[in-house]
Amino acid sequence: MAQNSSIEWTDSTWNPVAGCTAVSPGCLNCYAARMALRLQTMSNGTGQKYRGTARRARDGRPVFSGKIYLDFDALDVPRRWRLPRTIFVNSMSDLFHEGVPLSFIRDVFKVMEDCPRHVFQILTKRPERTLELADELPWPDNVWMGTSVESRDYYERIRVLRRVPAKVRFLSCEPLLGPLARIPLKGIHWVIVGGESGPGSRPMQGSWVLDIKGQCETKGVPFFFKQWGGTNKKQSGRTLLGQTWDDLPADSVNVKATI
Repeated sequence: MAQNSSIEWTDSTWNPVAGCTAVSPGCLNCYAARMALRLQTMSNGTGQKYRGTARRARDGRPVFSGKIYLDFDALDVPRRWRLPRTIFVNSMSDLFHEGVPLSFIRDVFKVMEDCPRHVFQILTKRPERTLELADELPWPDNVWMGTSVESRDYYERIRVLRRVPAKVRFLSCEPLLGPLARIPLKGIHWVIVGGESGPGSRPMQGSWVLDIKGQCETKGVPFFFKQWGGTNKKQSGRTLLGQTWDDLPADSVNVKATI
């Protein structure tokens, strides 16, 4: 239901929802679909949770099927974590997928509201639905809301996100598939950049990363470089200009704290 995470910008993942649907080119080699395909073969409750949520496309790639599973048993997990931690919400899905009803999204937000000791990071490729439902939800300060922007074709996601009443709004430029010039950073509090990893990963150019870093510095937006990616992301590493870049939003808790 939840686990400590190797994702560099968070401590733990919490997945009250399983399953998704591809919506843009950034979904082509989705790591979550790849993982869901493995998890659904398990004979325990985890296998049941992910069963049918992923399949293989005609070219052999793992893809999400569109089936959504609401895991009510997972809702209380953050309440049982006594020490503060930073939590990535739905690393295996999208909380604002059209298949997740408002009533369940409210349940998730109620848990986050009841756990002010934690920071919750929500990432969506559907900020339009986030904005549509925003007035129906509480927005405590410990809820960070982000959207994925893999290319300039998706700048509208940023403009929509800026209208969502979260204290911290962030961008995940991963997988970065092209240069992002003149990013509309007003109202954005954090930018994460990373290359695609795993089988079939598409290359990321260093000039794209450096340009985003420069824009963030000019606008005073914290910049976090996650990884170069590639088929062996550990080998390619995550250093840029000879160092790591792990900036966080102002007034945030320490990410990747000792749990």
